[in-house]
Amino acid sequence: MQLAISALAAHLSKGLKPLYTLHGDEPLLQQEAADAIRAAARAQGYTERSVYTVAGAHFDWSEVLAAGGAMSLFADKQIIDIRIPSGKPGKEGSIALQQMAAAAQHNDSTLTLVLLPRLDKATKSGAWFAALESFGVTVPVDPIERGALPAWIARRLDAQGQRVLSGEEGERTLHFFADRVEGNLLAAHQEIQKLALLYPCGPGTALSLAQVQSAVLNVARYDVFKLSEAVLAGQLGRVQRMLDGLQAEGQAEVLVHYTLAEDIRAMKRLKDAVAQGRPMPVALRELRIWGPRERLLERLVPRLSAPELAGWLQDAHVVDGIVKGLKSPDWPQDGWQALHQLAMRVARAAHSLR
Repeated sequence: MQLAISALAAHLSKGLKPLYTLHGDEPLLQQEAADAIRAAARAQGYTERSVYTVAGAHFDWSEVLAAGGAMSLFADKQIIDIRIPSGKPGKEGSIALQQMAAAAQHNDSTLTLVLLPRLDKATKSGAWFAALESFGVTVPVDPIERGALPAWIARRLDAQGQRVLSGEEGERTLHFFADRVEGNLLAAHQEIQKLALLYPCGPGTALSLAQVQSAVLNVARYDVFKLSEAVLAGQLGRVQRMLDGLQAEGQAEVLVHYTLAEDIRAMKRLKDAVAQGRPMPVALRELRIWGPRERLLERLVPRLSAPELAGWLQDAHVVDGIVKGLKSPDWPQDGWQALHQLAMRVARAAHSLR
């Protein structure tokens, strides 16, 4: 069965299953979920723990299988912790995981915990993952999206006895905090804990915007895929911060350009397909556009003109040359400045159509 991470605490309070699988690319949330499962297990007498990290094609699964099928020598119950950082157990591992998953139902002395990174659709369709899901509990661990980050920060502050001011200043405080920690949830957690040490709140007190501004470091981390969403959503300030952050992190200019250009090409193809009589949902599916991009383009493309999209396509061609060392009249000669200009041109249009 699949279980949302938000429902894990309630699930554990009702009793443990013999097999849990956590998969996702958010280390903080995965670690907290794993700790919660282990703590519940220890409370129910699972006092031994064995940890196996699957590294390389020659990992010996026989030891894991033996541990899973054996009774503990020194305690009634044990935890077997299997970590597969690559998300690829290999042929032998696939067979072993299927065997362990099927056997878990008949061994009440062992709790098995499998930790995996984010998995693609093909991997989740594999026999070994299907066995883990069929015989145990799988918990997807997804990142906190930017829109949900202020509420997540507020809940974390509340859990340590803190809160922000109510009203507009409190909203600004949470959004400022989110801007400083976006894409780096582990650092966000650390910054929240730091506030507890700096400003222990008593009854009736709340954190001000000035206190948060003076304490919270800029630890945001960005990726080009989130930049794409920000541009298409017309989030001008966020686009500017993300471009500055990507440049400071040493991201390759050509990768940023490719992401921006690919969105422009997708919009142009979508516009052309609709003009030729293809229904929008059909065109989106044929062009393999889904997820957040699907929703954004479905809203944006019908309101853009074909000449405007053709102009952006030509702009993307010009910027491609600039990031590769060529010069062009009427454009900045610095690659990052040209990328800023291209991204903001599209983002401003998207912002005006919101």
